[in-house]
Amino acid sequence: MRNWTFFKKFIKIGACSTILFSAMTFATLNTSTVHAATATSLKLLDSSKDYIGTPYLFGSAPGSTRTFDCSSFTQYIFKGFHVWLPRTSAGQASMGEKVAKGYLSVGDLVFFNTNGRSISHVAIYAGNGKIIHCSSSHGVTISDMNTSYWKSRYVTARRVL
Repeated sequence: MRNWTFFKKFIKIGACSTILFSAMTFATLNTSTVHAATATSLKLLDSSKDYIGTPYLFGSAPGSTRTFDCSSFTQYIFKGFHVWLPRTSAGQASMGEKVAKGYLSVGDLVFFNTNGRSISHVAIYAGNGKIIHCSSSHGVTISDMNTSYWKSRYVTARRVL
């Protein structure tokens, strides 16, 4: 009888240890791909919101804050955080680290195909499915990237912060 009690305790301890070890292993694997907003990315988002309503002008001069196009907007905002980006959305799409859509974090660059040929629009991920960007119809604005328009045009995302 005494051996049976010892054996049951041994099995319980072994099973609990296995479950605990598995949970710790999988939790460690998952946290390496999940990125929460950082203090810097939240400051970047706040900084970008200061320009809401700034008009759109295709080919807007780099460094100008009177008008933006999509890539001059992201280039200007990130330059304020010591991140150099190329002038075009296609060029910016080669920077940083690729991020899966399901793992977007505030401050990630999000790229779209709006011309039917290639990457032609860039935005900053603002969290909760929102993007801040300079659109040709509204200037700097916040949009929902889960609308059918943006969902059908999504290409990729990059993390540069």
